Amino acid sequence: MKKHQSAALKILKDTLSFQTYKRSLAVSAACIGLGLGLSAHANAYHEDNSTPQTSDQAQMNTKPTLTTLTNYQENAPYMFSSGLPDASHLSLLKEKGVTHVVDLIPGDRTSEILTTSKLGLDYFNVPVDWEGPTLANFLNYAAFMQTVDIKEDKVLTHCKLNWRGAAFTYLYRINVLGENEQAAQKDLMAIWHPNPTWFAFMNEVIAHYNELNGKEVAMSFEAAAPENH
Repeated sequence: MKKHQSAALKILKDTLSFQTYKRSLAVSAACIGLGLGLSAHANAYHEDNSTPQTSDQAQMNTKPTLTTLTNYQENAPYMFSSGLPDASHLSLLKEKGVTHVVDLIPGDRTSEILTTSKLGLDYFNVPVDWEGPTLANFLNYAAFMQTVDIKEDKVLTHCKLNWRGAAFTYLYRINVLGENEQAAQKDLMAIWHPNPTWFAFMNEVIAHYNELNGKEVAMSFEAAAPENH
C-alpha cells in the first residue's frame, strides 16, 4: 500500500513539475513575444522619425534662388534691380557677376554695409525719401553709375520693393544711356505705375537732361490716379 502511495505521489509531483515547466515556457514565450513587439515598435518609431529628418535635411540643402528676390529684373547687360535682397541673394548675384550694389533706402544701413563688405561687393547708398525724391538724388545716383566699367562690372540697384529702383533705372536708361523710352517703360510698368509725386519727380529729371543734352525725351504714360483714402 505504501509503495502504491509513493508511486502516486511521485506521479503527482512529476505532473505538477511538468505543468509548472509548461507555464514557465508559456511565460517565457510571452516575454519573448512582448520583447520582439517592443523592439519592432521601437524600430518603427525610429523609421517614422527618420523620414521628417530626411525631409528637413533636404530643405536645409535646398539652394536659394533669385526667384525669391522681390521684383527682380535684369534691365540691361550690366544693370539689375530688385527689392530688398538678403545675404543669400547678394551671394547669388555675385555669382552672376554683380560687383556693385546701390541701395536707395534711407536710414541705418549698417547690416547691408557689413554683408556687402563680407562678400567683397562695392556698396553705395543714395537715401531717397519715398515722399520726396529729388533731382539731387538722381544726379548722385547717375554720377556713381557712370564710374562703373560696363564691360567688367555689373550693378544691382535696389530698394524695398523695387519701386524706387525701377524708377531710377528707367530714368538712367532713357536719359544717360539713350535707350528707347517705351522699351524702358515696359520694365518700369512691370513693377509699378508711378504716382503723382514720383511722376513729377521723373518729369523734373527728364527736363534737366533734355536741357543738358538738347533732346526731347518724354514719358509715354501719365501718372497713376491718386488713391482715395
